[in-house]
Formats: sequence, structure tokens, C-alpha cells
Amino acid sequence: MAANLSGDELTECHEINVTPFIDVMLVLLIIFMVAAPLATVDVPVDLPSSSAPPQKRPEAPLFVTVKGDGSLLVGETAAARADLAAALDRQTGGDKETRVFLRADRSVDYGTLMAVMDALRDSAYLKVALVGVEEARAR
Repeated sequence: MAANLSGDELTECHEINVTPFIDVMLVLLIIFMVAAPLATVDVPVDLPSSSAPPQKRPEAPLFVTVKGDGSLLVGETAAARADLAAALDRQTGGDKETRVFLRADRSVDYGTLMAVMDALRDSAYLKVALVGVEEARAR
């Protein structure tokens, strides 16, 4: 609390001194204004191949392949995107817990790959593994 020293009488002033709070807020504003552009850098991405150790492969993996022209294969059988759920059900016997290995040609655009992943999710196949080229690890 502050005291008013005018005259002989001491009166209390019940006001909060907001100047230090404003100073702190201005400093924080400047810090966030400088830090925000640094956190959202837009750079082109050229993703490398994975060098992670290969996972144990199931005895009979189920591959969904997206070819360069956008056509789909479930296992070795061609399938239309609209019939993907039925083709997967035939291959798995209706077991939605089966891991589906999704592989795509390098020329397939990201939107097409995401559309296939959405179709897998819509047909309740949630265990999806992306297949990539394994590169030799440097030792």
C-alpha cells in the first residue's frame, strides 16, 4: 500500500501500481515477437531414407501398394480405392488388428498417399506401417 504524505494527515491509497506489470508485459511481448518467426521457419524438405534397424517381419505381411499411376494393389491383387475396405477384409478375414504395410512409388504425390491412408483409417485398419528403402548403416 502507498501512503499519501500531503499535510499532517496520513491517508492510505488503495491503488495498485501497474507500471512494473506493464514493463514486464512489454518485455515479454518483445521476446515473443522476436522468437515467433524463428520457431516457424519455412524450408523445403527433402526427406532422407531411414537408417533405423529393420523391425521383425511377420511371416505373411499384408502389403498395400500405391503404384506410380495411383492404382492400388492389396497383396498381389489390383483393387480400386472405393473397394479397398472389401479387398482388405478378404485378405485378412475381417481381422482389423492386422498390420498393413503401405508402400508407395517414389513418384506418388503426398495427397494420393494421404488419401489411401484415410481410406485405411475409414475402413478401421489402424495399424499401418510405412515401408521404405533400408540403407546400410555406417559403423
